[in-house]
Amino acid sequence: MLDYKQIEALAKVIQEGGFERAAQALFLTQSAVSQRVRQLEESSGQILISRTTPPQPTTAGRILLKHYRQVKLLEEGLSSELTTSSATEMTTLSIGINADSLAHWFLPAISPLLQKMDLLIDLRVDDQEQTHRYLREGDVVGCVSTEANAMQGCKVEKLGIMTYRLLATSDFIERWFSDGLSLESFKHAPAVIYNRKDRLHNRFFKQYLDMAPKTIAAHYIPAPEQFLQVISAGYGYGMVPDWQGSELLKSGQLQELLPGAVLQLDLYWHCWNLAVRPLQNFSAQLVIEARKHLET
Repeated sequence: MLDYKQIEALAKVIQEGGFERAAQALFLTQSAVSQRVRQLEESSGQILISRTTPPQPTTAGRILLKHYRQVKLLEEGLSSELTTSSATEMTTLSIGINADSLAHWFLPAISPLLQKMDLLIDLRVDDQEQTHRYLREGDVVGCVSTEANAMQGCKVEKLGIMTYRLLATSDFIERWFSDGLSLESFKHAPAVIYNRKDRLHNRFFKQYLDMAPKTIAAHYIPAPEQFLQVISAGYGYGMVPDWQGSELLKSGQLQELLPGAVLQLDLYWHCWNLAVRPLQNFSAQLVIEARKHLET
């Protein structure tokens, strides 16, 4: 039989990044939190957390935490349906989201929900090809991803399309690509890339040049606004979404390296398939509003 106070202690240690902060959040002593985690490990017969800084769950720990979060969400959803009291504890939804979606359409899409519902949002921001991992490992209850297939225990709905183009200033193009686009020129011309998990450049190269260079020179700028600023300043070329780059293209401040060449990403909403009203309402509203902002 699972002791949920012990699992709660484990969850808080991971969430807060350590035993001391978990103890403060639970209004317990640090030794009491350590004892609960140790007792949970003894009863399960497995190590559930690595004593690193910050602590990380083991594979067994992730499985247990995923179960705990699902149970907690069900309990919060039931509580909200059984009472109309304003003192009802707010439901927290942990969401995996890519930076471009967060900067563009996500907040306008969920704004009506935050106004009407007792919801707290805990966002995990990563590349759109990585957010699915957070859902699989139980770190989030839902995510925006490029993955089309639903994993076991989850449901998926298409949100829309985000279109990207390879952009740079005219001076940059003249300097680095005066002889045209080639794998050799792409090896040396500085790129602007969101982070080291970002594979949009590789996908573009393979789609339009048949193969990607093995190495490229790159600035790594993990913030959408600053990402575009570096490109607009002429320090590199980059994959820019249409919602962000269309006005700069019209004004001539930026140009396409390969005119008319676009990379279109299908975005999907994945979430746990649980009959929980807060999650169901959030999902329904998100899908409707996202389709107003994204291409179809």
